[in-house]
Amino acid sequence: MNTIVIIQARMGSSRLPGKILKQLGDVDVLTYNIERCRAIQGVSEVIVATSNLPQDDAIAKWCEMHHVAYFRGSEDDVLDRYVQCAKMYKPDYVMRVTSDCPFVDYEMASEIVSLMEKEQKDIVLMNGELPRGLAVELISYEALLRIYEIGTESRHREHVTYYAYEFPEEFNAVTYKVPKNRIAPELRITLDTAEDYELISAVAKHFNDPLVSSSEVIRYLRETPNVAKLNAHIEQKPVI
Repeated sequence: MNTIVIIQARMGSSRLPGKILKQLGDVDVLTYNIERCRAIQGVSEVIVATSNLPQDDAIAKWCEMHHVAYFRGSEDDVLDRYVQCAKMYKPDYVMRVTSDCPFVDYEMASEIVSLMEKEQKDIVLMNGELPRGLAVELISYEALLRIYEIGTESRHREHVTYYAYEFPEEFNAVTYKVPKNRIAPELRITLDTAEDYELISAVAKHFNDPLVSSSEVIRYLRETPNVAKLNAHIEQKPVI
């Protein structure tokens, strides 16, 4: 089974511009994200998919400097960007990751790939609420192409897999049961605001390890409420 990881990345952000190239520990946010994606077992390639906008030249240059595969496509039609990128690799499955999640759970992602190798379904659904910023999405290339053809609303084009969650009856899904030590919906371990950056910087400083287990990150935040509360008030933008 040929599974690739496509990381959507851009410099533009209404709340924290340039966030993915901000310093994080001894490196930067994108390095954390890339290293953790490369640690996912069962994937053949990790690709950064960014836009053709001039502001994202910085991401392309970063990828070239760090020997990371990248693709450039539409800024607004992220679904098209994913499909055009995936076509170059002829995958069986595509894992979607966003670059503003520096502590994406590579251990859990490895289990999800293994599950899909056994089940061969359209998409993996999660049973259990994770902290925001740890999850990945795994979908078959065939299902992705189907969404590309029938998902016409702006929310479908911007959020790539959203159509499959909006119309689950149209897809064959397999469910992944989230481990108990990952269930922590009250935590926010992603990067969208200055408060988020303060929290992930504290986590990175504490562990000084881009491959720290996500379970250890959760444990640390639960045991250090003064850090966890840094971004507890942040509201996630709704899908429209």
